Order: sequence, then C-alpha cells, then structure tokens
Amino acid sequence: MVQIMLNLKPYKNLLKQHELSLTAVRLAVLETLEIHPHSDADKIFNIVKNKIATTSKQAIYKNLNALAERGIIREIKPKGRSSLYETRTGDNHHHLVCRQCGAVRDTDCFDHAPCLEPMCNHGFKVDEAEVIFWGLCPPCQKNLIKTERKEK
Repeated sequence: MVQIMLNLKPYKNLLKQHELSLTAVRLAVLETLEIHPHSDADKIFNIVKNKIATTSKQAIYKNLNALAERGIIREIKPKGRSSLYETRTGDNHHHLVCRQCGAVRDTDCFDHAPCLEPMCNHGFKVDEAEVIFWGLCPPCQKNLIKTERKEK
C-alpha cells in the first residue's frame, strides 16, 4: 500500500476556525477526500479503517455531517446513489456523472457564480446553483460502440 502524506495544516486551521476538534478520524476523513474526491461514506470508512482500526461507520457519518454542515466539505446527492463528498467547496462548480459506471468529474462554470439564473427568483438572492450533468464517460462510450459492433 502506497502511503501519501498531505499537508493537513490548512485543514487543521480550518477546523479550529469552525471550532471543531482535531481528531485523528476527522483528519483522516479530510485526507481521504483530498486523495479520493467524490467518495461515498462506505469508501471513506474502508480507507480510514485501514489507518485507524478503531473507527466506526457512525464516527465517519458523524464527521461527514459535521464537516458538511460547516462548509468544510461538500455533499453531492446524485439521484439514485449514495451521497458523495469532496473537499472542493466555495467555487460553485458542478458535476458530470456517468450513467454506466458511476464515474464523477468536476466541471467549472463558464463565468461567475451562479452559472444559471432562474426565470423567476421569487425575491431570492441566488448565490449558488447545483447541477449534475448525466451521460456516458469516454471509456463507457467506447464499450458501448464495441458492444453495438458485436451485435451487428
């Protein structure tokens, strides 16, 4: 297993600013999300469990909720899938999700946030738009073409 060590000092400062304690599990969750963005709680749990054998799924969920509530991480909720988490926050980017394999990629706004303007804002001051684009990633497109050729 390759051990990747990240500079967690910015996260330590961020946790202190949000009055969250610096626990080993919390830091391991953040480190995992830096290396594996768009991970679900099960994947995060399995990775953290390899580092901290005493951790529990409950501890992972508790930390994910605390971090998301404070805006330190972002929770993404693709239709029909478990919530995904990432450390990229505050820039109003969107996501591309492959219908076939479930791959998730970030996509930036063209201009400024929010990227989309509602037809009628009903008096709201809109500062963010959350969009998930669905389709087929390049590898799944190639597989589909191969499958279609075999069927002909």
